[in-house]
Amino acid sequence: MHKLSIAQKECDESIYWLELLKETNFINKKEFDNIYPKCNEVLKIIRSIVITTKNNNS
Repeated sequence: MHKLSIAQKECDESIYWLELLKETNFINKKEFDNIYPKCNEVLKIIRSIVITTKNNNS
């Protein structure tokens, strides 16, 4: 469970940096639009696993 929480935090941080890269024009909108949905989907999957794991351990 601990490693899943770390994975969630790391994914959140990756999305933050991705947004920062876009805002500073280090990557363009097309690159951002290609990567961001994939990162967001990974985050949703990790969150779902965390929630399911917590519910199963209760």
